Amino acid sequence: MSETTPASPAAEPGVFSPAARNYALGVLVVVYTCNFIDRQILSILLEPIKLELQLSDTALGLLTGFAFALFYATLGIPMALYADKSNRRNLIAVVLAIWSAMTALCGVAQNFWHLLAARIGVGIGEAGCSPPAHSMISDYFPAHQRATALGIYSLGIPFGILFGFLAGGWLNEFFGWRVAFLVVGLPGLLLALLVRFTVAEPPRGMAEGRLDTGERPGIMETFVFLWKKQTFRHLAFGAALAAFVGSGMVIWLPSFLIRTHGMSTSEIGTWLGLILGIPGGIGIVLGGWVADRYGAQDTRWYLWVAAVAMLAALPFAFGVYLSDTGVLALLFLIIPITLGNFYQATTFSQIQGLATLRMRSVAAALLLFIVNIIGLGVGPQAVGIVSDLLNPTFGQDSLRYSLLIFSFVSVWAAYHYYVAGKHLAADLVRE
Repeated sequence: MSETTPASPAAEPGVFSPAARNYALGVLVVVYTCNFIDRQILSILLEPIKLELQLSDTALGLLTGFAFALFYATLGIPMALYADKSNRRNLIAVVLAIWSAMTALCGVAQNFWHLLAARIGVGIGEAGCSPPAHSMISDYFPAHQRATALGIYSLGIPFGILFGFLAGGWLNEFFGWRVAFLVVGLPGLLLALLVRFTVAEPPRGMAEGRLDTGERPGIMETFVFLWKKQTFRHLAFGAALAAFVGSGMVIWLPSFLIRTHGMSTSEIGTWLGLILGIPGGIGIVLGGWVADRYGAQDTRWYLWVAAVAMLAALPFAFGVYLSDTGVLALLFLIIPITLGNFYQATTFSQIQGLATLRMRSVAAALLLFIVNIIGLGVGPQAVGIVSDLLNPTFGQDSLRYSLLIFSFVSVWAAYHYYVAGKHLAADLVRE
């Protein structure tokens, strides 16, 4: 049974070498980084866009929330169904090219509607990224390493936010927000070629020695199968509520720091990029590692780790939003950013364990649909609406109090993770 090189798939179904697995994971991390750069760069550019296009916070919430999330979450399901039937690597390469091109088009938007259409295009492209990537990683790495591997993949989130904020903040400072979109969007076209011609497609079930029967359950069959499991129901809503808090915070933090503390986009890009990138990345990997370590001894702790982290992070929200200076607010932000990312890796790892082999991409997409409609769609929009409602009373500080109010949703999220953990052992698929 031959092994593969990083640049080519195995000659026959079998075990990939550590080098091939790690290479594929590394490239997928870069893809996910590109995904989040293109998704999140809008948040650092909201204020200059607001001033040039004369938009309200509610309109900005639509651009950052539902305009992206509705298409991203909805189209992720049929794309995942296709991925469970076909070559996952090729799908990732195609959608990467689509969302990169649409990000670049944001830079030539002349009004709200042009920008809205381009953001919808970004959402359509990015819909095909994570479900097939999760499925591929689950076939590269065995169950006892999966949360760690998915944690490493999820580093694309903080890395993307890091580079997105840094690039967006400084490019806007010197060249304007339009150039920022063009510079971060176009390189993704080259990355798409790298994915297509150097990443190997793993045989399904390879990492676990499970037989792929070739049966392809439909979307509804997969949903019914998962919905019967209490773990899935609580895990999906817990993750959605955690994303509600996290997405609202990440999207609106730059505007909050500009309005309340008078910081520039270059200052914010540097500070937030480093904080969301480094402590955020540590939180994702550490959360996956801690979950693997304690979950191996007691299955409940795969998810209870996330619940404890969410509750521990909450008190720091008062320091973030009520501090007198921007620097102090950013220092308080370090702990909740670290702990707030603990849920990422173990959530997607356990979803893969709840599904059968040919359900894995669709299972990830169903989870992402719930997470992104509630989290990415409603989260930023709700913060923007409440900020507008509070504006007559608090003026420029309305966003500060809106963000603080919604930080308490994390308590609700922690409850769902606690209940999901109690049912996890009974709900995991054993074939």
